[in-house]
Amino acid sequence: MNRPFFLYPLILLHAFLGIGAFAGGGMLLLKPDGSLLGMNPEWLEHSPFNNYLIPGVILFIFCGFLPLLTLIGLLLKPNWRWPNALNIYSDKHWAWAFSLYSGIIVISWITIQLIMTQYFWLQPVMIFTGLLIIIFSLTPPVMKYFYISNI
Repeated sequence: MNRPFFLYPLILLHAFLGIGAFAGGGMLLLKPDGSLLGMNPEWLEHSPFNNYLIPGVILFIFCGFLPLLTLIGLLLKPNWRWPNALNIYSDKHWAWAFSLYSGIIVISWITIQLIMTQYFWLQPVMIFTGLLIIIFSLTPPVMKYFYISNI
């Protein structure tokens, strides 16, 4: 089956999200004071965190690693069994489910960030990225492409 049109922007969105969050989370892990990203520790005063270490771990894993893993799945559709442990859609390839998860996670991450920290111009960009990931994942041609017929 040929790849549907909307799979290409979906792949690009996962690359954008994953690479940016992997790098940003990695910089927060290296310098939890936020100095590598020009972030002020005072921005955390309304959050439960004293520094950016835990947010960096969360960003690195859930908004960085997960979308990059999903990107591999969207491109190659590997038949890996272990990701299916987290796939709640038994009739879809795990990469499709992980794509939805990535969109939901980044929207949730930024929403919580908006509540707890200072506004930053990249936040609406990332919410829009998450929204587009969800929309493109839910297009009928993309859903059909990741349908598993041998259940």
